[in-house]
Amino acid sequence: MNLRLNNLQGISSATLGELIRDDFPILRRRFGPHPLVYLDNAATTQKPQVVLDALVDYYAGVNSNIGRGFYTLSMAATDAYENARETVRRTLNAGRPEEVVFTSGTTGAVNLLADTFGRSRVGAGDEVVVTGMEHNSNMLPWRRLCETVGARMVVVPVEADGRVAPARFAAALGPRVRLAAVAHASNVLGTVNPVRTLIEEAHRHEIPVVVDGAQAVPHRPVDVRALDADFYCFSGHKVYGPMGIGVLYGKYALLSELSPYQVGGGTVKGVTLDTPVGYVPVPARLEAGTPHVAGAVGLAAALDYLAALGWQRVRGHDEHLVRAAVETFGAVPGVRVLGDPAADPNGIVSLVVDGIHPYDVGGHLNQHGVAVRSGVHCANVFVDTFGVVGTVRLSFGIYNTEDEIDVVRRALSTVAPGVWTKDHPTERFLAIDPAKGHS
Repeated sequence: MNLRLNNLQGISSATLGELIRDDFPILRRRFGPHPLVYLDNAATTQKPQVVLDALVDYYAGVNSNIGRGFYTLSMAATDAYENARETVRRTLNAGRPEEVVFTSGTTGAVNLLADTFGRSRVGAGDEVVVTGMEHNSNMLPWRRLCETVGARMVVVPVEADGRVAPARFAAALGPRVRLAAVAHASNVLGTVNPVRTLIEEAHRHEIPVVVDGAQAVPHRPVDVRALDADFYCFSGHKVYGPMGIGVLYGKYALLSELSPYQVGGGTVKGVTLDTPVGYVPVPARLEAGTPHVAGAVGLAAALDYLAALGWQRVRGHDEHLVRAAVETFGAVPGVRVLGDPAADPNGIVSLVVDGIHPYDVGGHLNQHGVAVRSGVHCANVFVDTFGVVGTVRLSFGIYNTEDEIDVVRRALSTVAPGVWTKDHPTERFLAIDPAKGHS
């Protein structure tokens, strides 16, 4: 753990970003005269040195396959992996470590559930409820399930403020609904759903709920038992950990119902050619083959880092930057902030610039060293409700500062229509030739 974290007493949320920037090596990069202003944290976060050290230390000093050998390195690797599971359990306040399944990410976790839990619960004529704000990773697996078995996907519309109204959600919970899938927080606007209330509504009808927590876990403490979530998913790379590792939390009784998603090494008690296969209990039954042990170790280091910062300080930092951004960009002529991100800040502010394609805006900001996400953010259905071709999304991390918001403001003052606005004003997915700037 960086010694800088021992000196956080009395540090305000507003100054947190400045204090910890040196913990993130990539932030030292410059692009010509411009320092890196990294504002694409909803896509992936940068990694603190403690996470990079954890990865190197694992591979340099512990690397071995887990549960495969009765020798020191293998046992040390197994301990590191299971200690990481316990760190995740503690972070989510799960009841037991066996309720934590390591996956490749949120996408992997939702697909696992759709292909196991979904197929065991949903049949022809049944319904699956999702919301209109879902990322494709929490919509397409359920859509494919419905198309495969002859069920119907019911979409709960999103309100004008970008949230899901509990009353409309409750109205969609008809007698044929077998499960519901909801985002804890939008990856487009950052708006936070009243997840606890939505889960209560579903449980009144004995409907289990899958929560996509990819955008919530990096910004706020999550207590899966307080939420009474049946399943909760998130990705390590969005919470300052490595890519390729994620988490599926599930209530133990529900996880224990699931058939193996994949079969292979580590999932069975023993195999013969002429007797039924005996599978081991969860979570190992759902983690076939060699897992991403280093990824789990790195994720645990990231979660410990956030815990050391203090969730109250992290939340306060989010609130400060989001509200400062809303105020700043609200005063820039021609710039419009979508939704109401300041109502319950969750690290995201999405905006549009009148008369200029979001890709032109993103490209202009890039020339000033600013990294943002432009487009529909894998949430086409949600973006369509606002009648725009796409948005420019600023998503904040713990290392961002108010000064970086001003860098964006100054850059926006000189943005002008480019090739997208002039030649492809309504296109979203045009292939771009980097040599030419357009296709």
